[in-house]
Amino acid sequence: MRINVDVTMHYRFACPNTVFLALEAAHTDGQEIVEEQMRFDDAVLTRISGDAGVGQRIWGQVQGTEMRLEYRALVDVTRTNEDLLGLEAAPLHRIPAEAVAYLRPSRYCQSDKFTTFVAKRFGHLAGGEKVAAIRDWIEEELSYVPGSSDADTNVLETFAGRQGVCRDYAHLLCAMVRAANIPARMVAAYGPDVTPQDFHAVGQVWLNDAWHLVDPTGMCTSDSMAVIAVGRDAYDIAFMESQAPAELLWLSVQVARA
Repeated sequence: MRINVDVTMHYRFACPNTVFLALEAAHTDGQEIVEEQMRFDDAVLTRISGDAGVGQRIWGQVQGTEMRLEYRALVDVTRTNEDLLGLEAAPLHRIPAEAVAYLRPSRYCQSDKFTTFVAKRFGHLAGGEKVAAIRDWIEEELSYVPGSSDADTNVLETFAGRQGVCRDYAHLLCAMVRAANIPARMVAAYGPDVTPQDFHAVGQVWLNDAWHLVDPTGMCTSDSMAVIAVGRDAYDIAFMESQAPAELLWLSVQVARA
């Protein structure tokens, strides 16, 4: 599937500022960047590798008090829509270095608090069947309510309140899957079926010695998403971090099938 990505950002700062961005589609397995361009006025850019070597992050030294950015990309998504059923989870002693860090609790994903619940609710399942059951449970139990959470909402609050947005769904997926001793990480992505249109957050699980995308909101499938970045939770994959307070003037994310 080929998708078009169109992002426009306009922020105001009290003084010249440095921002940290994760918004370019990654050059990674399962997708090919056919073409892309970025316009970032009045800024000095420095690129570094993203977490786990997936994609790039950008340090932007904004010289003035306003940041105007435009990003356009045409992405060919070549991965298939994989079925989790039948995929095996690795025993703990065979989980490699690239995945082991995503077994542990993190700032927004207190997976150690879900060990008992996951064992009782999903303990009769294993591997991909367990992950699929967790994904389905989250989609069924949670209500997608824009504005129901904020940047400080953690997975325990989401579990109790049974509502949230994509980051909350993905946090709960990662926390429960990690509680089952299966590595899981957060993924920032673009998807044409995200409603309302915005940066999207999903999960990625380690099964059959590879990473597999999982969207607990049910909006996207792995063959329709362009990956931007990965990390332990939303803290690691935020599309923008700002050294100084930032006033949002305009933000538009539009993703469509080409």
